[in-house]
Amino acid sequence: MHPEFLREMTDLRGREMRARAHQARMARLASLVTRRRRNQRDSADGADRFVIPAVPDYVDGSFRTGPGVSEAGASEAGQAPAAHRAA
Repeated sequence: MHPEFLREMTDLRGREMRARAHQARMARLASLVTRRRRNQRDSADGADRFVIPAVPDYVDGSFRTGPGVSEAGASEAGQAPAAHRAA
């Protein structure tokens, strides 16, 4: 077969394959969007079912029980101020 015909047929096949891949990608995207909308609608109905757990204030897992930072003489970390600065 003539090289120009082969080249043209190869180019045509490439364009067709790219078009099919693009169509498949768009179909998957449409399906994903539909699925996400459905899931968001379902989660909006049951939004009160998910409860965010409390995050502890300290490393040992305990929670602050007092007024915290507004307490007189307390630093931002909730510790009493030192009498003098460390060297």
